[in-house]
Amino acid sequence: MRKILIATSTRADWGILSPLARALRERPDCRVDVMATNMHLDPARGNTIQSVRADGFDPIIAPMPVGFESPLQAAEAMGECLAASARVISEAAPDLIVILGDRFEALAIASAAVMLRVPVVHLHGGEVTVGAFDDSFRHAITKLATLHLTSTEAYRRRVIQLGENPERVHNVGALGVAPRPALSRAELEADLNWQFGDEAILMTLHPETLGAISAARLAAETFSALDRFPDSKILITYPNNDPGAAEIVSAIEDYAARNPERVKVVPSLGSVRYFAALKCVRLVLGNSSGGIIEVPSAGIPTVNIGRRQQGRIAASSVISCAPAAESIADAIARAFALDCSGVSNPYEQPDTLDRMTRIIAETPLASLREPKRFFDL
Repeated sequence: MRKILIATSTRADWGILSPLARALRERPDCRVDVMATNMHLDPARGNTIQSVRADGFDPIIAPMPVGFESPLQAAEAMGECLAASARVISEAAPDLIVILGDRFEALAIASAAVMLRVPVVHLHGGEVTVGAFDDSFRHAITKLATLHLTSTEAYRRRVIQLGENPERVHNVGALGVAPRPALSRAELEADLNWQFGDEAILMTLHPETLGAISAARLAAETFSALDRFPDSKILITYPNNDPGAAEIVSAIEDYAARNPERVKVVPSLGSVRYFAALKCVRLVLGNSSGGIIEVPSAGIPTVNIGRRQQGRIAASSVISCAPAAESIADAIARAFALDCSGVSNPYEQPDTLDRMTRIIAETPLASLREPKRFFDL
């Protein structure tokens, strides 16, 4: 019986990881546990730990602070996450730990796993995002991981460029674009107690942790642009709890208070409501990775603001713009006019879930436990 621990820290990563967790659990040769930390523990961000429980898992909690604003507080929280996750990993004694992406808590968990000699399976390595701390964290996790599941062939090559064994690097596509059950428009509107209208926008805006623009200015420029589209209703979700997030949340709540007929704020939609919302809006606005990776498969455009996602491979439906009101407004207008019916999503591949499941469940453990050697090109 292969014991697999899946780490999750945000609404977004669990929405991606949950189909994988369920698929692995259905195999008779696998036992799956889930470790939850960071934003799952913050009631202000939608009490998303309940989404893990709703999928039939009893998550093991790795406690850490969640209300930080400064880089120092984030660094201190990272240290506490490392200690807490080390205790969880030691107690659970898994054969493998699965980690997605590039957040600072993911790096802390990967570091703890390596210290405890538990092989790390890393999803979404090799990607580039120059406007956030996450870029460095992602590459660091690559060097800590033993088995890599990348979302495109270009990213597979980059992981190998970082010195990883090609036999352990698999291009499988992005799990987040896999089909999944979704609510109807009527069901979603009833759940939200809100009507989308015909020109709706879904918005998620995060701080640029390595950008020159402050979070408050980024939000102000974005909302100034939205003022030019008075007929558009706007569904807004909260940012991640990066430094600067409180400034964006404050701006969101202020804008919603000034525009109660147009704006609906939901701290976290969760994956089911998020994918349902994509069928009810004309475009997605902000700087979330979902706008680059998942949204093109929904056949609608993305307006990608600023540098946070700069460097990612993007479909032709993604319109990138500067974080200035005029540029954002121009991009929104172009997005409304864009026909995305023939767009190909570079992150979408057939059988992604099945391939990931087989690789994680069937790669020989003995080979993953061998000391890593740097692969020279």
